[in-house]
Amino acid sequence: MGLREVKMERTRRFIADTAFDLFVAQGYDDTTIEQIAAAAEVGTRTVYRYYSTKEALVVSFVENGLTAAMDAFLAQPDALPLAEALHAVVDSVEHTIGTNSARLLALYEIFDKTTGLRAGLADLCWSWRQRLAQEILRREDGAVDPLFAALTAASTMNVIEVIVQTWTVNGGRVQIADIGRETLELLHTKAIPVPTPAG
Repeated sequence: MGLREVKMERTRRFIADTAFDLFVAQGYDDTTIEQIAAAAEVGTRTVYRYYSTKEALVVSFVENGLTAAMDAFLAQPDALPLAEALHAVVDSVEHTIGTNSARLLALYEIFDKTTGLRAGLADLCWSWRQRLAQEILRREDGAVDPLFAALTAASTMNVIEVIVQTWTVNGGRVQIADIGRETLELLHTKAIPVPTPAG
């Protein structure tokens, strides 16, 4: 990025960090865009230039983590088996959680208390899953069909969600890597039943 883009990204992240601190301190519903702008020492128009809604300020943290996970997947060599390339996604999520544990716990507490935010989070996860399916199709270059790619992307997203939810429910007291390892072991050992037609 050029200097202008670097400055814009720095401002964007600073606004989000400032908003998050206010959400934790006084509650999401009780925090206004005007308060966020004042605390970040920018105008309200500047806040809206980077974030169209207050909801986007909260969801941006999860979005950044998912973007990093997608980048990790795209960075894997095409010659690497797909299953191993997908593991880079899990590794990235675990790293994000490990380096931002206190913030993530506070974030999910906000999500639990705000129904509208959960809807935004679900939409973000859906879009990310669709993007992953498209990248799997591109990467496999005709070796798999759209149904395979969609199911693979969905299962990867489910693994991420289960790992994060389990970690947050335990208040971050269990190592995220241990939860991830146990989750994948359950899937690989076929201990988790898959819906099967009768007979």
